[in-house]
Order: sequence, then C-alpha cells, then structure tokens
Amino acid sequence: MKHQHKVIMDLFRKKPTVQEQIRQNDRVLKKTQRDLGRDRDHLEREEKKLEMEIKKAAKQGNKQACTVLAKQLVNMRKQRTKSLGVGSRVQAISNQQKIMHSNMKMAGAMATTTKTMQQMNKVMDPMKTAQTMQAFERESAKMGMTEEMIDDTLDDILGESGDEEESDAVVSQVLDEIGIEISGKIADAPSAHRGELGESSKKGCYR
Repeated sequence: MKHQHKVIMDLFRKKPTVQEQIRQNDRVLKKTQRDLGRDRDHLEREEKKLEMEIKKAAKQGNKQACTVLAKQLVNMRKQRTKSLGVGSRVQAISNQQKIMHSNMKMAGAMATTTKTMQQMNKVMDPMKTAQTMQAFERESAKMGMTEEMIDDTLDDILGESGDEEESDAVVSQVLDEIGIEISGKIADAPSAHRGELGESSKKGCYR
C-alpha cells in the first residue's frame, strides 16, 4: 500500500527544471567535497600522531613497534592519496556539469534564434520578396524610359516653335538686367530690342 502511495506521489510530483537539478547536484557535490576534506584532515592528524609514536618507539629501540606503526602510516598515506584522487574526480564532475549547463544555454539561444528566423521567413516569403523587387525594377525602368521620351518630345516642341531672334533678345535683356544689378549704377535697364548686347554692355560700363 505504501509502495502504491509512493508511485502515485511520484506521478504528481513536479519534474525539476534543468536549473533546479543543476543547483541540487551542485549542493550534493559540494557536500561530498567537504566530507572528503574533513576525512583528509583527520587522516593527516592521525599521520602526525603515528610519526610521533614511531619516533618515540625508535628512541626506545622498539624495532617491532616501529615496523607495525610504519605499515599503518603507509596505509594511511595511501588512503589520503585516494581521498585526494576522489576529490579531484568530484571537482571534475562539477566542472563538467557547468560546461554542460553552458552548452545547454548556447543550444537554447540557438534554438530561439532559429525559431525567430523561421517566423521571419514565414512572414517574408523569399520568393515573393524577390518577385516584388523584380517588378519594382521593371516599373522603374519603364518610368525612366517614359520620362526620357517626354523630355525628348518637349525639347523637340520647344525647339521647333521658338523664335531664335526673340530668344536672343530675351537672353540679352537678362544679361543687361544682371549687369545693372551687379553695378547698381544704371537706373533703367536697356531693352534688348534697342541695341545689341555689346552696345548695351558698353553703355553700362561707361555710364
């Protein structure tokens, strides 16, 4: 009955997240390291005691006691070396867990980025975008051709209908007006119809 109750509780128990599991593992590994450290400290104290006893037995000339104590000291030092090896292994596991966690974070970042790109590709259909750009280029080219044709037509119309002499007169009058504005000495602008551009310019200069 108790076993069934435990199975039911396990089913409803919330599964820990990766972050929670890592924190729990880290606590266990740190506790293991502390226990191993305390054990090594104890072994080191016992080694010092044995060394003192060996020295004491040696002073007394008790060779048999020295031999027995020396064997115990060797075994104790081997045990401390094993403890150091296990501690190094536990630390390596802790470091490996941190590396795995970092890799999982990078994988999560890549998954998020991939999902974002997929969503963008769905919104922005590459084929449709390419077709739109091609259509834009075509219409732009048409507009450019139309504008060029209109400009050519206007140039032809203005060129054919314009009176060359009248155009020269307008140009001369404009030049005279510019000269008057610059010098500021001529009160009335001379009409282009009353003289040539050279004469008007001379009068403007000597007046």
